[in-house]
Amino acid sequence: MDKKSLGVTPAVYPSGVVLVTSGTVDGPKNIITLAWAGNCAADPPMAVIAVRPTRLSHKMIVESGEFVINIPNASQVWATDYCGQVSGRREDKFARCGFTAAPSGKVKSPSIKECPINIECVVRNTVRAGTHDVILGEIIAVNADPGALGPDGRIDTAKAGLIAYGHGSYYEIGQHIGDYGFSLEQKAK
Repeated sequence: MDKKSLGVTPAVYPSGVVLVTSGTVDGPKNIITLAWAGNCAADPPMAVIAVRPTRLSHKMIVESGEFVINIPNASQVWATDYCGQVSGRREDKFARCGFTAAPSGKVKSPSIKECPINIECVVRNTVRAGTHDVILGEIIAVNADPGALGPDGRIDTAKAGLIAYGHGSYYEIGQHIGDYGFSLEQKAK
């Protein structure tokens, strides 16, 4: 079967959807929803986010040099979508969504207490990439609710109820279908 050309469009989907916080717990703060976020290096551990320079969060992240990636769960999908639809210049997204701005352990940017996973980052580089700036952050702390962890002490995506985004829709992640390296342990089917 021949494949159909979809043209040139952002098409690396699905991707995790995150809530990035910036500012300070007691001062100005904001939440931005991003589907363009992920890991980009192991040593040192680095994360990448893509933010339009016109966004309030972009200004706050660049000025402070830090941010927190908060990973929401399926029960927070309404708030996740909402934080991507309204501007923090006009509305307190923490208050509207019932989120608590909790002190982070290593950065001044607040963590969202209700999110099962919080990843504290320090900005190491910013690169212009068309409509967005790619912001590289060194991960300096990762905190997770015990209920989001498996018996091995690692994040369990199904237990955490994590969500993904693809082409305008949100999806709950959950079915385990293999572990890294399992292909080397069994013959191809």
